[in-house]
Amino acid sequence: MKRLLLTAGLVLAAGSAAAETEIRVHYAIPTIWAETQEALAEAFMEANPDITITIDGPAEGYAEGVQRLLRESVAGTAPDVAYVGLNRWRILEDRGLTQPLDGFMPEDPAAAGYTPALLSLGQFEDTQHSLGTSASTLVMYVNPDLVEQAGGSMDDFPTTFDGIIELAAAIDALGDTIEGVWIHRHDWRFQSLLGSHGGRPMTADESDITFDDDAGLSAAALYQRFASEGGMSSMSQDDARQAFPAGTLGIMFESSSLLTRFVEGAGDGFDVTVRALPVVADDPSTVYFPTGGSGIVLLTDDAERQQAAWDYIAFVTGPEGQRIIVENTGYAPANSIVLDDEAYLGAYYAANENARVAHSQVAQYAGPWYAYPGAEGVAVTDLIAAALVEVTEGADVEGTISTLADDLRDRLDMQ
Repeated sequence: MKRLLLTAGLVLAAGSAAAETEIRVHYAIPTIWAETQEALAEAFMEANPDITITIDGPAEGYAEGVQRLLRESVAGTAPDVAYVGLNRWRILEDRGLTQPLDGFMPEDPAAAGYTPALLSLGQFEDTQHSLGTSASTLVMYVNPDLVEQAGGSMDDFPTTFDGIIELAAAIDALGDTIEGVWIHRHDWRFQSLLGSHGGRPMTADESDITFDDDAGLSAAALYQRFASEGGMSSMSQDDARQAFPAGTLGIMFESSSLLTRFVEGAGDGFDVTVRALPVVADDPSTVYFPTGGSGIVLLTDDAERQQAAWDYIAFVTGPEGQRIIVENTGYAPANSIVLDDEAYLGAYYAANENARVAHSQVAQYAGPWYAYPGAEGVAVTDLIAAALVEVTEGADVEGTISTLADDLRDRLDMQ
């Protein structure tokens, strides 16, 4: 009996020592993630009292976050794990900073909720560098009150871009303080419109740019039509994200991850309603909605810390962690168990038809967010945004997009 007690004492002592294992976590976009990160950390530590989670001060955006991680890796102060944009982790992989997750993955990933489609969000050259932690696609947020005032109806809401632009013009005509439609001049939004037309940014082997084809030109032309026909202004993303819940913007093309924020912001002012992104392509199998959101990467190469970090990664990408993320952000889950087992989110979807619409779109059309290869990836997305601004302001669509594609070929050495 005495030997058993001594053994138990050693186990407790080992547990006390393990309690000193601290995992540093990096994330970005505090407006969406701050409270959720705290909830995830608290739930994980309650289930794993031997591991302490310390959350670094957040980066304002994914691009800034990756640049910070690159600087910290040089200084030797990088965190143990990091949430990065699904189109940004390749930058870290290209620098050799991500630690492969294959050795930690369960024997049957699909049984753990990691379907092939979800795994594809973090794979490169048959190696799992990241796991999705949240998923979003571009949806339409609609103010039904403004739609009705403009003579429209939510029961007969348009499902084509032509119809949406026509409705936006009618909403825009309601008054000087009302705007009809808005979309950010941004690579991910452009990729979404491109995918709706059945197009792709690059060839499958990443050897050439392809968005200067008919699908890409049609997608880019929508920006110009939103402005010239639908009355879209040049207000900033922050202003638009305030205008919609304030009730002065009729239709907003935005990430499904903003659902909770918009519903809370609108309050009793109006019933925020979500509609799916229109599909233009004749062949639905070619439709591709790039999946926004974040993936988590393992950065530490210390064996003990790697195991503790994996325990955290497994939790936040597992069904319980995904339940917390969905309920707090509106992101679609990146684990199939949460969708298949109503014990997790059945009641949530019953009470949130908007979320069901958005998440069903993810299940039907989502795929990896194209990340332009190499260290120039961030700079490339800035060039795309600048070209979209020019198009919105009236520049020739074909000339601007063709020039952009050629510039990217030069920058990415694709010639």
